[in-house]
Amino acid sequence: MNEISAKAGAREWLGLAVLLLPSLLVSMDLSVLFFALPFLSADLEPTSAQQLWIVDIYGFLLAGLLITMGSLGDRIGRRRLLLIGALAFGSASILSAYAPNPELLIAARALLGVAGATLAPSTLSLIRNMFHDAKQRTLAISLWTAGFAGGGVLGPILGGFLLEHFWWGSVFLINVPAMVLLLVLGPILLPEYRDHQPGRFDLLSAVLSLATVLPVVNGVKRIAEHGADWVAAVSIVAGLLVGVLFVLRQRRIEHPMIDVSLFRRKEFGAAIVTALFAIFSVMGLSMVAAQYLQIVLGMQPMEAALWTAPSFAGMIIGTTLAAVLVRFVRPGVIIPVGLLVAACGFALVTQAGVDSGLATIVLGAGLIAAGVGSVAALATDLVVASAPPQRAGSASAISETGTEFGGALGLAVLGSVGVAAYRAEFADTAPEGLPPEVADAAQDTLGGAVAVAGQLPGEEGARLVDTAHHAFVSGMHTTSIIGALILGGVALFAAVLLRHVPPTTTKEEPADDHVAA
Repeated sequence: MNEISAKAGAREWLGLAVLLLPSLLVSMDLSVLFFALPFLSADLEPTSAQQLWIVDIYGFLLAGLLITMGSLGDRIGRRRLLLIGALAFGSASILSAYAPNPELLIAARALLGVAGATLAPSTLSLIRNMFHDAKQRTLAISLWTAGFAGGGVLGPILGGFLLEHFWWGSVFLINVPAMVLLLVLGPILLPEYRDHQPGRFDLLSAVLSLATVLPVVNGVKRIAEHGADWVAAVSIVAGLLVGVLFVLRQRRIEHPMIDVSLFRRKEFGAAIVTALFAIFSVMGLSMVAAQYLQIVLGMQPMEAALWTAPSFAGMIIGTTLAAVLVRFVRPGVIIPVGLLVAACGFALVTQAGVDSGLATIVLGAGLIAAGVGSVAALATDLVVASAPPQRAGSASAISETGTEFGGALGLAVLGSVGVAAYRAEFADTAPEGLPPEVADAAQDTLGGAVAVAGQLPGEEGARLVDTAHHAFVSGMHTTSIIGALILGGVALFAAVLLRHVPPTTTKEEPADDHVAA
């Protein structure tokens, strides 16, 4: 073992700045495509099925390969895997930008997902090994969390700006300069780390992990798009059954892909569950809030995206404040308080109305971001810190996979609840005398209601839009109430299971498993 100072210096902090680039872009690529979709659809003319694959394939492979890539990084070197992923991510971005047909765009997005899966756990596990001082590590992970979450906020803003000035492929090309910078500065600022006794890479475990995650994510997304049906149920159950086989294999083999014994530590499992449900609640509201700003308040996409920027500020405040407070206060206090702050944000959203609600929803979203930001930062730190340094990649991948599941479940479950509440409210308040086909289209979605209202006489169409707006806001309120209740329950869960975790101390860890660059 090489002995180095456990206190991080200027090189490590500069290295952290480099690591923020891929974490920002990986999450940005999940959201940047939303505004570009109409433009690339007009240019490439994909079928409806191809359009779904263009959107979904990136997230599918990103979530499905996180565990495999985290384990691979522990074996071949985390910096090496990060740089390989950066080269692949930049190349796939160029292929996506200049794709001449839907088939090549789908293939390029798939490659982006594979490359993204190498970047996310590599960045977090490198932070675990670069920052051995507990205070510094907590701050570093807080900044990483703000960067990762910020990508989802900045994606629509940057995408909207680029689409007003350039063609749809520009939303992919923004990745290239950042990846070039990572490839140049990474070997200089980032030291190499790997497990020097990793054991054999288990290909069967890699296949089982992919076969666990993909069907579950597919089932959840199907529920979000089409509602609960037998196909979604079979997909989810099949994934869970394969997951059982995956866990059983990890317990039997000598060199497992993930160390399932980590879940015996209360803080490890509790942190993952807490972060999962925090992201679950946030993602459930994010889609509804975007529609509220654009359709109910009548904003253009770019304007609506800009009004989400205060949430990014809230995220930074929450993560930074948590990193400072945890030096003096137990995580078992800060995390429940953060969850309750987010719950208050959801309560505030219930006060947003049809005619006036911009300030209310912006402030509510800011409180949610600040509360969840503090939770995500400390929960991630607990997960990474509780794992041995040589298993940091595996632990990081587990944390990232939990977050991906939380986001997918939030979109599906709370999104479906919001749609159901909208339909029920619209059915009770719909104007009389609507043609059946108009009533069906209007009751299906808010967008459908606005579209068919244009086919009706002025006053009748205006009444239909007003009814749909009130029904949608009612559904948003229902989603917010459920989100607040979930966060309140998770706050109690975290307060009980994390009550024994002490505040961050000045304890320094040995720089284990360090392999000089």
